[in-house]
Amino acid sequence: MDISIFLAKFWGWYLIIFFVLLIVYPKRIKQLFEYTKDEKFIIIMSFLAIIIGLLNIIAHNIWVSDWRIIITLFGWFALFKGITLFAFPQFALQWIDNFDYKWFQFIMFFLLFVTGIILLNQAYVWVQF
Repeated sequence: MDISIFLAKFWGWYLIIFFVLLIVYPKRIKQLFEYTKDEKFIIIMSFLAIIIGLLNIIAHNIWVSDWRIIITLFGWFALFKGITLFAFPQFALQWIDNFDYKWFQFIMFFLLFVTGIILLNQAYVWVQF
């Protein structure tokens, strides 16, 4: 199986599952923001983000102008996020304190669903375009 297809399935299903869980349990978003006020939680999340980002980049660092760029950007975003959270946890804490998660919730729901569907469509070829 092509690594792009494998990662499209992984990220697509991950995003759709996360979308459904947040629709069913919307209070989880507020809980996640509350957890991020703990510096220990931020450090653990930074380690996970660095690991996921590095694995994704090592397996799929493909810079092309098609749907595969989404997978590459996920990896680079995760790595950048992990390094930033680890190096500057206080910045993350200040940013979260000033963050309006209600708008973020709406935008995140939309992006999770659309990106997940795009990736799954590329992996399973439900609709050709």
